[in-house]
Amino acid sequence: MRHSAEDLRRLIRDVPDFPKPGILFRDVTPLLADPAGLRGAVEAMADPFRDAGVDRVLGIESRGFLLGAPVALALGAGLVIVRKPGKLPWRTMSASYELEYGHDTVEMHEDALAPGQRVLVVDDLIATGGTARAAVQLARESRAEIVGASFLVELVALGGRERLDVADVRAVIEY
Repeated sequence: MRHSAEDLRRLIRDVPDFPKPGILFRDVTPLLADPAGLRGAVEAMADPFRDAGVDRVLGIESRGFLLGAPVALALGAGLVIVRKPGKLPWRTMSASYELEYGHDTVEMHEDALAPGQRVLVVDDLIATGGTARAAVQLARESRAEIVGASFLVELVALGGRERLDVADVRAVIEY
């Protein structure tokens, strides 16, 4: 049974004032705990890219791992993880990005992607797009081809999609 975006939206909990006052956090953990909801989310995230010849899914720490792995399986692709600094055991490459107050960095194993591999970037949520843009940068530095980006949730007003420089960006649920 296919789930509509509205069905999936009902499984996302709104948490006011987290992680700080004035922020409305979109908590996807109830959706992840619901087997039918999780299946529906994965299908909705993978479906637009079934014919794109995806070789690798880039799952972004940390909920991007949880959704990236089943999306990779659905697409017959491998999973590459993009993590915060110091979490990967092998030689890494890094990309930094701007935050509202400062900057952050993500890393990927330097041998995780081969030139020409077709890559789909996956995360649970896109807000301002900084983390996803850094993941795209890592893939491009590896000379991989970005076929798209797939998110469960997009916070449209924050404009992250426009900052990605990726032709095919999809979000299942928009707020």
